[in-house]
Amino acid sequence: MAGAIASRMSFSSLKRKQPKTFTVRIVTMDAEMEFNCEVKKQILDEKIYCPPEASVLLASYAVQAKYGDYDPSVHKRGFLAQEELLPKRVINLYQMTPEMWEERITAWYAEHRGRARDEAEMEYLKIAQDLEMYGVNYFAIRNKKGTELLLGVDALGLHIYDPENKLTPKISFPWNEIRNISYSDKEFTIKPLDKKIDVFKFNSSKLRVNKLILQLCIGNHDLFMRRRKADSLEVQQMKAQAREEKARKQMERQRLAREKQMREEAERTRDELERRLLQMKEEATMANEALMRSEETADLLAEKAQITEEEAKLLAQKAAEAEQEMQRIKATAIRTEEEKRLMEQKVLEAEVLALKMAEESERRAKEADQLKQDLQEAREAERRAKQKLLEIATKPTYPPMNPIPAPLPPDIPSFNLIGDSLSFDFKDTDMKRLSMEIEKEKVEYMEKSKHLQEQLNELKTEIEALKLKERETALDILHNENSDRGGGSSKHNTIKKPQAQGRRPICI
Repeated sequence: MAGAIASRMSFSSLKRKQPKTFTVRIVTMDAEMEFNCEVKKQILDEKIYCPPEASVLLASYAVQAKYGDYDPSVHKRGFLAQEELLPKRVINLYQMTPEMWEERITAWYAEHRGRARDEAEMEYLKIAQDLEMYGVNYFAIRNKKGTELLLGVDALGLHIYDPENKLTPKISFPWNEIRNISYSDKEFTIKPLDKKIDVFKFNSSKLRVNKLILQLCIGNHDLFMRRRKADSLEVQQMKAQAREEKARKQMERQRLAREKQMREEAERTRDELERRLLQMKEEATMANEALMRSEETADLLAEKAQITEEEAKLLAQKAAEAEQEMQRIKATAIRTEEEKRLMEQKVLEAEVLALKMAEESERRAKEADQLKQDLQEAREAERRAKQKLLEIATKPTYPPMNPIPAPLPPDIPSFNLIGDSLSFDFKDTDMKRLSMEIEKEKVEYMEKSKHLQEQLNELKTEIEALKLKERETALDILHNENSDRGGGSSKHNTIKKPQAQGRRPICI
């Protein structure tokens, strides 16, 4: 402004200019609703930052103020689909569907049951006023160094913010610690009460902005001082009226709640009576139907009794026939028992015969061994006799004569060494076949046992990691110790092995 218009104002001078009396403005319901809607709009437009959890709580109070108490039969799933209750920033911050958000809002909405509309709106404002950006007017300013800052004016004082952080002020000047605020052209000065603190000066972009800042400071400071003074008689009377009005509304709400409860009880009683009446009608209808069915059943039972009597006669006849058949079966069973005993006797005879054949085979084998031994002894005696004859023939004192073979000593038996006389048929085809089958089954059994053991070891390895050592019993511990020793003390290893030259198996 030309001429370098200077303006200086202090809070003391402002107080002198204010009238001695003031009029308390009564906020009507419509004005309060308009203010509440404005706060809600600023939160949804993200002009006022609101955390996600606080956003959900505020949304629940907004729903309570609009729809009243929660009623599951009326407020069904999807009734908030068209409502704008949360900032877009909060919705985009989480991977949640609209149905999930509605479920969480409804859960808190159900807890607000019994709150009137004005109470819900008041709770909404109480929560909103605790937000960091609530009620703060921001202005772009520059300090002496030309650094861009933000000046925040609210009901608590003046705050200096970084342009990138509107939540946490860098410097704050509460109203009770400010001695003077003044501006000259575009320069604004804040003087604290404590003279040790430096005066804070900043520049705004326009003179008009300085005037607006000063007006906001005057208004907020005035309200700040009024809240700390004793209420005037008029204000006290208005507060008393407000309390009476609140008590009257509370009583009215209680009366309405009682009437609503009585009406609901009456409706429930009526519904119960209607339900019982309908139930009695259904029972009467069912009784008539049951009576008709009983009459039909009686006729059917009479017919069934006649049929049953005839069936009883047939059954008696069949019983007689069954008795005769049983007698015949018993006679057949007796013959079968006799045949069975004969078969068992034949089996026993066959086993005895097989046993005798085995004993005979062993006896012949022993005789063959004895004959072989005698043959060896005879050959040894013949060899000695030949050697003796040879010695006699070589002596020179005797004249030559035709050698006469000397007879064998009488104690040496004579044998006709014909192979047929010493040959025995030790071939028993059935015995050999049975031995081969037993050996084959033994080999197959060993292979199956080995495969089964491998499967068990594999399963044990797989579940070993899931074992709970503290739940092992004494038997489990002993089994593990035996397994670690290689199964040396298991019952299978203590059984004696069959003899190599045992009796051959009998084949019947």
